[in-house]
Amino acid sequence: MISLALHDGWTFHAAAGPVPPHLAGIQVEATVPGTVHVDLLAQGLIPDPYRGENEALVAWIGRVDWTYRTRFAWSPDGEQRHDLVFEGIDTVAEIVLNGTVLGTVANQHRSYRFDVGQALRDGDNSLEVRFRAPVPYANAQSLALGARPRPYPLPYEAIRKSACNFGWDWGVATFTSGLWKGVRLESWSTARLHEVRVTATPDAHGPGGAVHVEGLIERAPGCDTSELLVRLSMGEPEVDADDASMAVAAVDGDRLGVHLDLGRVERWWPVGYGAQPRYDLVVALDDAAGNLDRTTRRVGFRDVYWDVEPDDAGTPFTLVVNGQPVYVKGVNWIPDDALPVRVDRARLERRLHQALDANLNLIRVWGGGLYESDDFYDLCDELGLLVWQDFLFACAAYPEEEPLRSEVEAEARENVTRLASHPSLVLLTGNNENLWGFEDWVWKERLDGKTWGAFYYYDLLPRVVAELAPHVPYSPGSPFSPGGGWEGPFTTGADGGHQTGHHPNAEEHGTMHLWEQWNRQDYLTYRDHRPRFVAEFGWQAPPTWTTLTRWLDDDPLTPESPGMIVHQKAMEGNVKLTTGLVSHFRVPEDMETWHWAMQLNQAHAVRFALEWFRALAPRNSGAVVWQLNDCWPVTSWAAIDGDERVKPLFHALAAAFAPRVVTVQPLGPVGEPTAAIGNDTDDEWVGVLRARRVRFDGTELQRSEIPFTVPARSTTRIVLPSTLVDVGDAGSEVLVADADDARATWYFAEPRDSALPAQDLEVVSQPAPGGTEVTVTARAFARDVTLLVDKVSPDAQADSALHTLLPGESVVIRVRHDGASLGADDLRDPRVLRTANQLVSA
Repeated sequence: MISLALHDGWTFHAAAGPVPPHLAGIQVEATVPGTVHVDLLAQGLIPDPYRGENEALVAWIGRVDWTYRTRFAWSPDGEQRHDLVFEGIDTVAEIVLNGTVLGTVANQHRSYRFDVGQALRDGDNSLEVRFRAPVPYANAQSLALGARPRPYPLPYEAIRKSACNFGWDWGVATFTSGLWKGVRLESWSTARLHEVRVTATPDAHGPGGAVHVEGLIERAPGCDTSELLVRLSMGEPEVDADDASMAVAAVDGDRLGVHLDLGRVERWWPVGYGAQPRYDLVVALDDAAGNLDRTTRRVGFRDVYWDVEPDDAGTPFTLVVNGQPVYVKGVNWIPDDALPVRVDRARLERRLHQALDANLNLIRVWGGGLYESDDFYDLCDELGLLVWQDFLFACAAYPEEEPLRSEVEAEARENVTRLASHPSLVLLTGNNENLWGFEDWVWKERLDGKTWGAFYYYDLLPRVVAELAPHVPYSPGSPFSPGGGWEGPFTTGADGGHQTGHHPNAEEHGTMHLWEQWNRQDYLTYRDHRPRFVAEFGWQAPPTWTTLTRWLDDDPLTPESPGMIVHQKAMEGNVKLTTGLVSHFRVPEDMETWHWAMQLNQAHAVRFALEWFRALAPRNSGAVVWQLNDCWPVTSWAAIDGDERVKPLFHALAAAFAPRVVTVQPLGPVGEPTAAIGNDTDDEWVGVLRARRVRFDGTELQRSEIPFTVPARSTTRIVLPSTLVDVGDAGSEVLVADADDARATWYFAEPRDSALPAQDLEVVSQPAPGGTEVTVTARAFARDVTLLVDKVSPDAQADSALHTLLPGESVVIRVRHDGASLGADDLRDPRVLRTANQLVSA
C-alpha cells in the first residue's frame, strides 16, 4: 500500500455569497488540515472573532460558498486501486478531480473514500473541494425536512455538523468550512482492511485474557478469489512479558475474524483504582506474496457495566469496572476551541492533566460537540480517565428522514468502530437532553406528529452498538431513567414516544440533570434532591481576570459593557448571576470585586452540590459537572477558561472530589448536622474527627473528638453532638470539622448576614523549583483564601485555593510559573489575595 499525503499547495477563494470587497476574487493560501477562519486569521484578513464585539463582524463567513484547490503530481505505481481519502470534511461539499465530480458530502462526523482510478492522470492532477455555505444549507434542509423544536435560532438539527458551531449558551457562532482533517491518495492491490473491530476481555476468574478481532476487507477488482490471512501479534511492552503472542485465521469472503487467547494479562483500571497497562496489537492482512495492509491498536483489558438493577430507592446507575464499583467524579467536555483544528495533542494533554489535578476520573464528551480525535481517547487510556461518549445529538428534535438517517448510521458505524477498542470508553449515550425535551419542553405539540429522533436512540444506535461493540454499555440518552426499554428495541406509544415507565429526569432512577438551581432557584436547593447519578449541573462565572482583559477592550469594563454582553451567551445570564449571588453576598460596586464575587459564588455553588451528592453515597454513585473547559473567552460554567487558566471552581472540584473528604450535611434523623466522611481509596481510613464550634475571633466554644473508621471505597456518617450546633451568635460562629488533612465547615448564617472580620493576612514568599512557595497566615478568621496569581504573572498557576483559616493558622500555596520568584508585596495586594471576607466586611 502506498499513501500520498495531499496537504500542500492548497488555496481557497470565495465562490458565492456576501463576500467583503477586500476578499473578492483573491486566492488565499490554505492550511490542510484547516478551516477558512484559521487561514483568514493567520493572514490578517479578518478580525479575531474572539475579541470584543468581533463575532458579528465575521458571521458572513458561514453564508459564503468556498472553493479549495490544489494540484499534485502522480505516476502509475503498479497498484490496482487508487482511493482519494478525506478523513474529515466540514461540511457540505462537492469533490472534483480533473473535472470529474467524484461525489457530494454533507457530514462533518465521518470520513469519505472515492475510487479515483478513472479520473486520475499520469502527471499533473487538479483537485477541487467546492463547499456550500453551512447556514443557508441548514436553513434549506430545515424547510425540506420540516422545522423541529430547538433552543437556538439556526437549525443545527438539519445538518450533520457540530451543533455548537452554530453558537450555544457558552459558545461563539463560527459556521466553519474547510478540510478539517487529513487528505491522502491511497494506492493498493488485492485487498485492504476496510473495518477492524477489536475487543480485549480479561478472564472472569483467572489471570488470562482474550483478544477478538472482527471486521471487513475490501478487495481490488479481479481479486475476489484471492486467499487471504489475518495475523494478530500482541506485544506487552509495559508489563515485562515474554515474546509476542500470535494468531492467524483465513479470511472468509469479505469478513475477517480471529481470536487470540493469552495466558496472563494485567487489568486496566481507572485513575485512583490501579494502573493502566496497555498492549500493542498489530492486525496484518497478508496474501501468499506478503503483507497487504496493517493497523495497530493499543488495548487494555478490563470489563465494565453499569448496575441498573432496581432497589428499594429506585434504580441505581453505578459504574462497575473489573467488579469494583467506581464513584464517578466527572466533568462534561466541549470542543476545546471553537476552531477545533487548532487543538493538537499537546493541548489535549495539558487539559487532561488538569482534569487529573482536579481529582476527576471521567470525561463526558457532550453530544453537541464532536467525536474527539484519536489523541484524545489515547490520552484518556494512558491517564486512566474514563470516557462517556455521547452520540452527536443535543437539545433538539432531529429528523429521522433521508438523507439524515443514512448519514447518522454511517457516522455511528464509523465512530463506534474507531472508539470501541479504547479501555477508557465506558458508555455510549444516544443523545443529550432530547428524551427530556420530548417530555417537558412542549415538543409533542410543536412536532405535531413529525419524527424527533426516537428511532435513533431506541433502535438504530443500540443496534449499531450491539453489532459492532457489544462490550460497550449503551444508554438511550442523558438524562435517562432505566426501565421499559433500557435493553429492548424501540416501541411507539400512543403519543409517538417511547414508554420507559419513568420520567427521563426522575431523580430516583438513573441519570439526572439539575438545572433549576441555576435557572430559577438558589443553589441551597440542591439539598432538596437525592439523585442516583447527576450527569449535568453547574453554575456560571466569568473567566480569569487576565483572560477577560486580554480579549475585551471595553472602557469602562462593566458586567453590562458591550464586549461583556457579547461574551455572555446564556439567556438572562447576568440576571441569573446576580440573582444567584444576592442570597449569599451583596453585589459589589467595582468590576474587579464583582468578578471575584461571581467566581467565588460559582465555586461555592458547585462544591455545595458535590459535597451533598458525595455524602449521599452509595445512594448517589457519581456526578458529572457542567463543564470542564471553554472553547473561547466567555462567561460560562467552565472550571478552565478559554485561555487554559483555571478558575476558583477548579479548586472546588479538586477539594470535593479528593480521595478523602469530610463534609457536614443535614443528614441526621431530623436533619441534624452530620459529618459525612468519604474514603475513596483502597485502604481503610482510621482516625479521629476533631469537631469544634468556634467564634470568628478564634475562641473555641465547644469541642468533640470522635474516633472513626471508614472502610475502603465507602462513606461513614456521624451525627454530631447537639452542643456543637446549639449556636449562640449565628453570624459570628462556625463549626469546623477536621480529620487528618481534610476540613469541613458549617456556617450558621449566610456570608452577607455574618460578621466576617476585615481581611488580615500575612504573606511570605520564597523561590521554589518551578515557581514560588507562598505561606499565608491568618491574623483574623479568613474564609476562602485564594490567590488570583494570574494578575501578578499571566502564566502563574496556584496549586490550591479556597482555604478557610482560623486565627493563627497558615497554609502553603505553591505557585507554578516561569521567570523570577513572585514577591510577597505583589501577592498580598488585595486585588490578588482574595477572601470571602472582602465581600462582607466594610
